[in-house]
Amino acid sequence: MNSLIRLKDQVVSVLNPAGDWFALLPLRLLLAYEFGRAGMMKYNGSNWFANVQDNFPFPFNVVPVEISWFLATWSEILGAFCLVFGLFTRFWAFSLIILTVVAIAGVHWPDDWNSLAELWKGYSVSDKGFGNYRIPLLFLVMLVPLVFSGAGKLSIDNVLAKKFSA
Repeated sequence: MNSLIRLKDQVVSVLNPAGDWFALLPLRLLLAYEFGRAGMMKYNGSNWFANVQDNFPFPFNVVPVEISWFLATWSEILGAFCLVFGLFTRFWAFSLIILTVVAIAGVHWPDDWNSLAELWKGYSVSDKGFGNYRIPLLFLVMLVPLVFSGAGKLSIDNVLAKKFSA
């Protein structure tokens, strides 16, 4: 039994410091890919926000659609770039949370639902009349650790923090 406890302690003593460096990297890279891809689709596409602007929460529903499109596009592109390198990670994660909440409200939330059971049908990837907020909700949850913990040690944020804390 003692040998199992020692083995566990040895494994944990290796994993804990490695986690400080690598634990948040997969989240950053996956989110960067998804938001960067969405931003590039907007950059290369045409503005369809006029079709859904009335669904945006206040104050986003009163911002001209050209400005909303520009801000969403460049927030996704620049946010993705910064997440890859871990630069201003907390700022970009929080900004992408706001963008995701607006996207859920404007595009992915069901138009009409009468019960929690109907609302739950919207927790899907494809919209079959009940919304499709599953993937943006997952992104939202994945951004939360980056807001609270930052990018981790394998980041420009960490280098900057060390440089300016001395």
